[in-house]
Amino acid sequence: MNSVVQIIEPDGILDGTKTADFQHQVEQSIESGVHTILVDFSNVTFMDSSGLGALVKALKTVNTAEVQFFLCSINEQIRMLFELTSMDNYFTILGDRREFNQQLQAKKLS
Repeated sequence: MNSVVQIIEPDGILDGTKTADFQHQVEQSIESGVHTILVDFSNVTFMDSSGLGALVKALKTVNTAEVQFFLCSINEQIRMLFELTSMDNYFTILGDRREFNQQLQAKKLS
């Protein structure tokens, strides 16, 4: 299986001013035929409820398109937001890109 992967790297504050751009990146990725999307939060310093809403919408979009969706490198503030809203139960959250690569490799071998 040749998995096409798209990595989306939002930066700064993921709030209402950036959610449309984020959603557009997800939709473009799906239209280009990717099988897997990784959202790397390494450069995100803060995310509010608008950002979380954009992620939920993205999750629905990728699920409909049967695209795998992963998040990695979330900071403590974002982790707390996920836990307080129980959204951590719906997303696959990985520690970093190395863990993501290991997960992809394991799927290729299975």
